[in-house]
Amino acid sequence: MDDDELIAAVAGGDDGALRELFARHAPWLATRLRAILPSAEVEDVLQESFLAVWRGAGSYRPQGSPGGWLWVITRRQAAQWLRRRGPAGLPLAALDSLDDRGSQAAVDPAEAAVFRAELAEAVRALGPAGSATHEVWRLMYVEDRTITEVAGLMGVPEGTVKSRAHRVRRLMRSVLRPVRDGG
Repeated sequence: MDDDELIAAVAGGDDGALRELFARHAPWLATRLRAILPSAEVEDVLQESFLAVWRGAGSYRPQGSPGGWLWVITRRQAAQWLRRRGPAGLPLAALDSLDDRGSQAAVDPAEAAVFRAELAEAVRALGPAGSATHEVWRLMYVEDRTITEVAGLMGVPEGTVKSRAHRVRRLMRSVLRPVRDGG
């Protein structure tokens, strides 16, 4: 069975299909999680992720990559873990050290420190903590919440969240690009 068929079987209540899906995807998901979470927490987050897969398999639409769908669920579970842990859970720079395949890139400690300083400067450009722009950044890009969730939490229309998210990206680029282009 391919992954789409396995997910359909999981949606139908087939726990054997869930075990097979886990066997196929848990290793690479764990590798990605190890790059952003303490090792002791990876297995728990994986278990929570596949529980979410079990519950959400009925909503899966085989239009994209099954692996991408699994990573989105796993990333959300990791974000929830980080929210429970608070700011000390993980530095944001760890998320940026992943390449497109989720492998940990070799990161020079000095370069990582410079990046953290650049990122802190970009975050300051968003305005004070609690400002609308800063809150959209925090909710969407730190807590990994959807536009709908952010709109509900902030009590504003989704279109407002989208325009604020666009402003966040523009502000971050304006601060980060000169540093990256000039170095």
